[in-house]
Amino acid sequence: MKLEDILAIVFLFGGGTIAAIAFSPIGRAIADRIRGKHAALDVMTGEFAAHREETAADVDSLRQQVGELAERLDFAERMLSKQKEGERLAPPR
Repeated sequence: MKLEDILAIVFLFGGGTIAAIAFSPIGRAIADRIRGKHAALDVMTGEFAAHREETAADVDSLRQQVGELAERLDFAERMLSKQKEGERLAPPR
């Protein structure tokens, strides 16, 4: 094979790959970024910020609920251990 044949194959496959990427959503996003179009991203940033605040509030609520459940579990364990101590210390009949 000659060097020209190898270059022709590389250009055909390389050009096809570049064309496929250029018309894909990824290629369009790269082109928009190069052009400096970030208007859609700015709108989405506000939506993401609102969603992030909502998620943070949900996480705080869940942390509080888990803390309350841990306290209830500790209380129940103490009550059960007191019951078992009373049974262990009872004199044999």
